[in-house]
Amino acid sequence: MSAIIIKPIITKKYATFTEKGRYAFVVDRDANKIEIRNAIEKEYGVNVESVNTYVTAGKSKSKMTKTKVLAGRVSPVKRAVVTVAKGEIIDIYSSI
Repeated sequence: MSAIIIKPIITKKYATFTEKGRYAFVVDRDANKIEIRNAIEKEYGVNVESVNTYVTAGKSKSKMTKTKVLAGRVSPVKRAVVTVAKGEIIDIYSSI
């Protein structure tokens, strides 16, 4: 189950979500909403009301060196925004 949840997302944008009982995670690209729900419930011991997922697009990056330009690509990432039941919280900072 822990292979489904890669890491929690801790940013200023997602910090406002925690006030509403929503938490964001980077998840495996092949995981569906049911698998994500079961993994969150088992890992953190909370009741999950809903799971919303989205995939961020992979971006092109380039770097100038002395001799040439190196071009590469950042792989896409799947994220899940999980809403837990009212009154329950996920202590993300305990695993850091």
